[in-house]
Amino acid sequence: MAGEELSLDELFERLERMPVPEGYKVEIVEGNIFMSPQRDIHWNIIRRLVRALEDRFGMDVNVLSDVRIDFADNNGFAPDVAKLADDAKKDSRGRWRYQDIEWVAEVISKGTAFSDYGAKKGAYAKATVPAYLIADPYTGQCHLYTEPKDGEYHSHLTVDFGTDIDLTTAGLELTLKTDEFPRD
Repeated sequence: MAGEELSLDELFERLERMPVPEGYKVEIVEGNIFMSPQRDIHWNIIRRLVRALEDRFGMDVNVLSDVRIDFADNNGFAPDVAKLADDAKKDSRGRWRYQDIEWVAEVISKGTAFSDYGAKKGAYAKATVPAYLIADPYTGQCHLYTEPKDGEYHSHLTVDFGTDIDLTTAGLELTLKTDEFPRD
């Protein structure tokens, strides 16, 4: 048993049997398990992101929050917000496919910042997710990464909260307002 590497499914099955505290999100990043509490500021930014997508694309927009999506290299993420293509379909195991993600956003919390800026950014770029937005309530900034190629994002825009973000260059017909994003 020692040294046995478990698949993502096996890891998540074991996690589902554990008493994960209510209000915590569980993800697997490069084979490591992370549990992080949802905070009100975190949730308020997520809610504003989802609302912006619904306002622009309608209530039937294919958007997920905290839903497991598997990526390469033993990564099972539950993105804070993921917009999927309108024609996205679940795979044979009933899971959403990373190939259908048009845009993903993560809101920084103290315990996850290193993976949001590091391993997750790399995994999203490797998966060629067209746009990755990081909202950081500690610095009061948003970082938009676009143009994924060869496992890296080749374009990076940083704006302060309060500055609109034009996502049309990333293929999403949306200008995101950040003026009401709370700071921590």
